[in-house]
Amino acid sequence: MSLVTLLNLSKHFKSTAAVQDVNLDIRSGEFFSILGPSGCGKTTLLRMIAGFEQPTTGAIFINGSDVTQLPPQERGIGMVFQNYELFPHMTVGETGAFGLETQRLPKGEIRSRVERILDAVKLVHKIDVPVPRLSGGEQQRVAVARAIVVEPAVLLFDEPLSNLDVSLRVKTREEIRALQRRTGITTIYVTHDQAEAMSLSDRIGVIRAGQLVQVGTPEEMYEMPQSAFVAEFLGGANVLQGQVALQEFAFVVGEFRIAVPPTTISGLKNGDAALAVKPEAIALSPTVHRGEYEGRIFHREYLGFITNFVVHVQGVDLHVSTMSSAMTKETREGAVVGLSFDWSRCLLMQR
Repeated sequence: MSLVTLLNLSKHFKSTAAVQDVNLDIRSGEFFSILGPSGCGKTTLLRMIAGFEQPTTGAIFINGSDVTQLPPQERGIGMVFQNYELFPHMTVGETGAFGLETQRLPKGEIRSRVERILDAVKLVHKIDVPVPRLSGGEQQRVAVARAIVVEPAVLLFDEPLSNLDVSLRVKTREEIRALQRRTGITTIYVTHDQAEAMSLSDRIGVIRAGQLVQVGTPEEMYEMPQSAFVAEFLGGANVLQGQVALQEFAFVVGEFRIAVPPTTISGLKNGDAALAVKPEAIALSPTVHRGEYEGRIFHREYLGFITNFVVHVQGVDLHVSTMSSAMTKETREGAVVGLSFDWSRCLLMQR
């Protein structure tokens, strides 16, 4: 069952289209991430759902009701902002109680609900601590608690982890996902971080230049991208712009001619095309075997379990990611290597 529905939603700022004709159904209890590069319109889309921006055209439905013209406080939503927007003069408990007090609930009920939600985010022991004395991660959890305590139908996050360091960001996103699973609140999460979206989401919607270009589970988005943009942005794929040569069963990029299996090239026409190759779809060997391409290691990056390479092949630089091994340890910059492609992990499409 869909809890949030967007119909032909658009937002224009003068002559600029920030969001263009977005149609989307978000299911009840789902963790849905809106993913895209900076300036693509994802925050504008979230602010329209929240009621902080009015759409130029289109409609927003929450739980079957048209809320397009309703103010934020009447939409049944909770929102966690990028900078948390916490009151520095309040304690943790006072922050959690703020939204309930505006609803004029009895003091006993307010205290009970605040303690319960602070316990859920592991901060009940700091109920009387002033907000400025908390760490960044603790402040983020207070912001989540404040949004959840009013029992919203939908919880919105606007890049809430961007101000945290890497290790704390990973820990906090795990806590957010665990809390969402416990509460079952329908959650819409805006981020430009691919790993964040992949680890948190039931489904992901990728936005480019204000348009929703693909929606699917993390596995679907990574394994079956429908465009070179999605393959590159979400999977870090090498995207090569070239031409299909059907008579040769080849894809040509400058001097680099890549033999393509008949099943991969089937249905395409001669002419401009794009080839998306995931970094892990390229295998390296210490010597060049028959059927492989000869390349030279331009850059090597050891990351423990994974080793990344940039390999120069006939005028093209390819990013390769492979499990660290004795071979990768011995393969240094300047070394000549053989390359082969796993075509089940590649996407060839007409431009």
